[in-house]
Amino acid sequence: MSNTVVITGANRGIGLSFAQLYLARGYTVYAACRSASAELSGSGAKVIEGVDVGTDAGVKKLDDALQGVSIDLLINNAGILHNESLGQLNLDTIRAQFETNTLAPLRITDKLSDRLADNAKVALITSRMGSITDNTSGGRYGYRMSKAALNAAGMSLACDLKPRGIAVAILHPGLVGTEMIGGHGDITPDQAAERLVARIDELNLDNSGTFWHSNGQQLPW
Repeated sequence: MSNTVVITGANRGIGLSFAQLYLARGYTVYAACRSASAELSGSGAKVIEGVDVGTDAGVKKLDDALQGVSIDLLINNAGILHNESLGQLNLDTIRAQFETNTLAPLRITDKLSDRLADNAKVALITSRMGSITDNTSGGRYGYRMSKAALNAAGMSLACDLKPRGIAVAILHPGLVGTEMIGGHGDITPDQAAERLVARIDELNLDNSGTFWHSNGQQLPW
């Protein structure tokens, strides 16, 4: 029987690359997204559409589709990015980023926790922009704060899931050329996914709850 992975935000970018990579490894892949791309639809993944992770209805859609499924790996990948600066704050976009980037991974992990197999793994795709130590340029208020809060949630999840043998990875993909940042990046989504999967492969209860760059560097909080 193959291992099972659930991936959110799987229709494009790193999420799609995750799906393709795990399919090539022989996993059963449940790929959640708001609307499937042609690439995802033709990939062989079990696509769950209508999943806007920032909404009650989207999380329910995912929960309903995964009833009775034993999950070996949950990758909370879906995220959004807006730009706010001092003097031009937009509280609506800041709240939206908290809903999608912070609360969604937490509520999805909580909702699916009874379906996580013993010794399963949970991966949170965060950002080094959530590092307080690394912030030397300011701005991006909603994104930075939502990712810092996600990192804090990841540490708590690592503690709470450890008795079941479940490890939690808190992972920064690098500067990836995705649509979210206008396609400008140092690495491609495929390269990012390959590096992130290597970090997930290395994940265990001893390094659970630590904050990693996809290149293997441990990042400061």
